[in-house]
Amino acid sequence: MKLNRKLGIPLGMATLMFAAACTNQNSTSTTSSEMAGKEQKSISILHTNDMHGTYMPFLTTTDNATAQTGDAGRDTLITFDKAARIGGFAYLAGAVKNVRKEKGADNVLLVDGGDTFSDDQLGNLTKGEAMIRFMNGVNYDLMALGNHDFDYGLQRTRELQQMATFPMRAANITDDNTQQPVFGEPYFIKETNGVKVAILALGYRNTPKTGNPDNVKGLTFKVGQEVAQKYVPELRKKADIVVVLSHEGTAVDYKMAREVAGIDLIIGAHSHDILEPRTKIGQTYVVQAMSDAAVLGETELIIADDKLVDVKTHHHWLWNEQLQPDAAILALIGEQRKPHLDKLQEHVVESKAVIGRQYKSESPFDKLVGNLLLEGFKGDVAIMPGVGYGISFKLGPVTSEEVYKLLPHPSKIVTLTMTGQQLKQTLEQAAKNLKPVNKLEAVGGLIQTAGIHYEMDLTKPTGQRISKVQIKNQPVNDDQNYRVVTHNGLLTGLHNFDEIGKGQNINRTAQPLTDFIIQQLKEMKTVDMPANMGEVTIKR
Repeated sequence: MKLNRKLGIPLGMATLMFAAACTNQNSTSTTSSEMAGKEQKSISILHTNDMHGTYMPFLTTTDNATAQTGDAGRDTLITFDKAARIGGFAYLAGAVKNVRKEKGADNVLLVDGGDTFSDDQLGNLTKGEAMIRFMNGVNYDLMALGNHDFDYGLQRTRELQQMATFPMRAANITDDNTQQPVFGEPYFIKETNGVKVAILALGYRNTPKTGNPDNVKGLTFKVGQEVAQKYVPELRKKADIVVVLSHEGTAVDYKMAREVAGIDLIIGAHSHDILEPRTKIGQTYVVQAMSDAAVLGETELIIADDKLVDVKTHHHWLWNEQLQPDAAILALIGEQRKPHLDKLQEHVVESKAVIGRQYKSESPFDKLVGNLLLEGFKGDVAIMPGVGYGISFKLGPVTSEEVYKLLPHPSKIVTLTMTGQQLKQTLEQAAKNLKPVNKLEAVGGLIQTAGIHYEMDLTKPTGQRISKVQIKNQPVNDDQNYRVVTHNGLLTGLHNFDEIGKGQNINRTAQPLTDFIIQQLKEMKTVDMPANMGEVTIKR
């Protein structure tokens, strides 16, 4: 039996080890005596979230298999308990087919919480079309728009909505021209098993701070909770069951459950959590199904007299050895990959270790990238944003598409100078991102650096959390200029890092970051865990 290292909670023999932040679980199910004589109906809502373009199976590890597994800096620790192949859209489709056959297709809804079709090389090559084709093939009912669903620009997102056979919505994202929710109706109502189910989709409030702000020009992003307070009373009159499909993250979903009356169920996304057993706050249940298409969530609504009386949650782990892939989706994947196989399967490097990304802690992969940038561009400090997507390098050969799972965006390398004071302010902002006073201000993970040592104490007040900052074994001088290597995304105020864009001697190179890293890895031939891990110490 494994224990959660932070909370010490026994997690049993489940195929995925985790601990959910199940605060305020203060309600119980309706008793059998209260339900006696009432006709019961059942509706299953199948849900995925944060697939980030992951449509192929991947190999788990018992530590850092994805960007948000094995990261002790997260509020919830998630680790797989075995190394095996999991996920893949064909296996997801097979699991969906099994549930529809068991429960009756008319009693099942299938929704996705967003961050769906980018962050992958095939996603880039098809500008998101491949994932839309796969989702069409499985007959999704609805998708909420996540922050990364605008990575190819608003116009491309509009085009993908036209390709989709399901609506892509977010009630809190409005078009500046029409002042209406983007792409149409802010909610979705469907009668299922004789019960009217309303689903209100919410996007991520801080989307302009998580990517290129030019991609979302013409849109306004509002706090999801405030928009829910407007629509939920309306939906209570139109439907029997009110569901919120939220890309706001678990902590904000919990806040919404506490403060917005009338929501029966929140299906979450963005934070890559898995909430098991299901959480209940007041009269609202909150669920989420991790990320990367590794898990199919199933939330079964038990209804009597058109009212929700209980919820049962099931998580279908998509272990390939236990499932049959859907033949039609398998063929469709092959069809989408075929024109691009030479690029996708290009050999890049041989990995001597499992090298993954961490989101809230010092990240091995980003340290590797930083080291290559320092060497190639002769910098003092390399800075990369803290991002929460990606599948770890496995032991053995690494292909181009595996590099693109970790570096998918068309960023260009930038060099500049920053004062020691500016560097310290940037690190203080990183601490604020990790532990903001207001949860609504949380954006991004730990900023990833190479070449700079420091200590971060999250128990101290905001603005006083960074100490012992050193570069090349010397204390950082507030007035001294240091050469920084980064990419152009961090010049735009990504994750609220405003000081980087205020640097001097800014040189925007034409060198794409991903191309540079792939070329450097090819020249290395083999790669191992970075030797300079441990430059950052964090007290939480």
